[in-house]
Amino acid sequence: MRKIIQIVFVLPYFVFANDLKIPSKIKEVTVYLSGAQITRNATCNLESGTSEVVFTGLSHKIEESSIQVSGLQAVSILSMSYDINYLDKSESHPKTALWENEIERITSEVTFLRNQIVGLEEEEKVITTNRLVSADNQALDLQKIKEISQYYRERITAIKNEIFKVNLKINQFNKDIRDIQNQLVEANNSPALPQGELTLKFDAPIDTSLNIKLSYLVQDAGWIPNYDIKSKALNAPLNLAYKANVYQKTGKDWNNVNVTLSTGNPTYNVSKPNLEAKYLNFTSRYANRYTNKTKKKGYAYNPTVRKIVGTVTDESGEPLPGVNVVVKGTTNGVQTDFDGNYSLNVTSGQELQFSYIGQKTTELPIYSSIMNMRMEEDYEALEEVVVTGYGSSSNDFSRNLSGSVSGVSVRGSSSVPKTPEPLVIVDGVPMKEFVEGDIDESEIQNIENLTGENATSIYGNRGNYGVMIITTKKSTLKDDLTNTKFIIKKPYSIASDGDITAIEINTFKMPATYEYFAAPIINENVFLTASFKDWEKYQLLPGEASIYFEGTYAGKTTLDPYTVKKEMVLSLGIDPNITVTRKQQRNFKSKSFTGSNRILDRVYDLEVKNNKNTTITLKLMDRIPKSQNKDIKVDDIETFTANYDKKKGLLTWVMNLAAKENRKEQFSFQVKYPRGRYISL
Repeated sequence: MRKIIQIVFVLPYFVFANDLKIPSKIKEVTVYLSGAQITRNATCNLESGTSEVVFTGLSHKIEESSIQVSGLQAVSILSMSYDINYLDKSESHPKTALWENEIERITSEVTFLRNQIVGLEEEEKVITTNRLVSADNQALDLQKIKEISQYYRERITAIKNEIFKVNLKINQFNKDIRDIQNQLVEANNSPALPQGELTLKFDAPIDTSLNIKLSYLVQDAGWIPNYDIKSKALNAPLNLAYKANVYQKTGKDWNNVNVTLSTGNPTYNVSKPNLEAKYLNFTSRYANRYTNKTKKKGYAYNPTVRKIVGTVTDESGEPLPGVNVVVKGTTNGVQTDFDGNYSLNVTSGQELQFSYIGQKTTELPIYSSIMNMRMEEDYEALEEVVVTGYGSSSNDFSRNLSGSVSGVSVRGSSSVPKTPEPLVIVDGVPMKEFVEGDIDESEIQNIENLTGENATSIYGNRGNYGVMIITTKKSTLKDDLTNTKFIIKKPYSIASDGDITAIEINTFKMPATYEYFAAPIINENVFLTASFKDWEKYQLLPGEASIYFEGTYAGKTTLDPYTVKKEMVLSLGIDPNITVTRKQQRNFKSKSFTGSNRILDRVYDLEVKNNKNTTITLKLMDRIPKSQNKDIKVDDIETFTANYDKKKGLLTWVMNLAAKENRKEQFSFQVKYPRGRYISL
């Protein structure tokens, strides 16, 4: 009986012994723009039959569905389970014990010093108590009194000075203790972390030794592109250092691991879209059947950004004052100033939202400490009002829009009296004779309809019978989504504290073209720029760039390949030795009115001064306004020596200026528009 009881008690230990707990070591890490793939190695000795193995010390932030196991040979996996162990905590920072010992040592020093102060204070009390001189006890002459007084004075002063010096030492020691304590808080800024554990049940046909490879995805990790761009002199090639700022807070340090950087992002939905047949049917006249397509991904959140600055402009490049710039999901926001500039401190949130009346609301991940924004006009911001019907639309309008605008159906019947047409606006331009086929359906992004006061308050009497606003698609970005991998030759150690580890990916030498640039209608400064081609082959991503010219730090800019088409142009800073002025001539003899029209004559003088001792090449740009309304006429255009882009209205002068040379240029135009109306030049 006793033997049976002993077997019963011993049996659980044999069962527990079959549950092998095996540590593993991180060998490789593939870091994505958001997230990372960890590869661990472990050696596992299995007996034939069924065994259960627990791989311990894993991150508690593993995406369970991403776990992969390889190196099994003939062994099969019967089951797999990932759990979090809240009892076995992670070890603290390796220097924690050292710092705690240092705090203890300094505390002992402070105690000794405080004891020293107590002794000095006791001595002071003794001197003070016994310094009274009584003629009844002792007859002292004047000389003796002077000697005793001098002793008391000198000793009390020495005691006070010594106490003061000791207190200075104590204060310094207390400061050292606070610094070390802050370092401890920084190193162990979160409670002891739970441990991830992967339990595998194996079926081995024979005794086997396995070299297991575990692979899985974790969050709270990523890398941020960063660049150093250096130029030694004009006409010298650009040296571009492509770097990665890697961070991770997965709960496990990556010690001496092989690092691969990937431009991919596993958090994106990579499922291809399915295009199905479209069937037409009658629907509401004002139904909006157009939705925005999913835009491409490319910008990655940068968790190290604490302050953002930038400039917001409209499509023409004019600064936009009063734009709301808000960290999405928070109340943290500012408005742009008169020059379109803003500055915003960031403590939380991952996206920045730009909004302004009449402009498309734009959201971007906080990817850089410099985020400039060029906003696009958006008529979708206007409130849509659906007409319930006080009559019906005309047959003419039905004929004009039929087939041109899918999803907009207009009733027509010979028994219904004809009503005037609504006003049709296409990309801000009124279309008086809008006929079928003028706009291809695939080019339409959205349709908005306004009626009543919503229409007349914006378009006046022309909106009495409603306004249909058609917005066509505007594509300013090209699809650069890639999954290039950079395999780093040197192993790195990256602590799980969220701090940045800088890794250099590569350095490129690129031929560049240098020129000075000025657009005084927007900015009176002259900028030195460098442009280069063939940047696509370097797989650049949006990120901050530090600019160095002739060995001097010139400032920071944002390198954004998603907004560049052929040449990438970088600003190397402002040169105060070149000045550009733009002045409007006053022509009071010009007619201000003719008939029912107002006439504005504009003549502008541009003057460039090269105060440098070397010859320079300068690109000077200005513009002539383009009309979006048939009632506004821009005529009598004189561009003289400028290269004129009629489609955009842009003027360009490329001039070579010798040292100390001045150059003057001129252009003019005339604007006619109805009396009583207003325009902004």
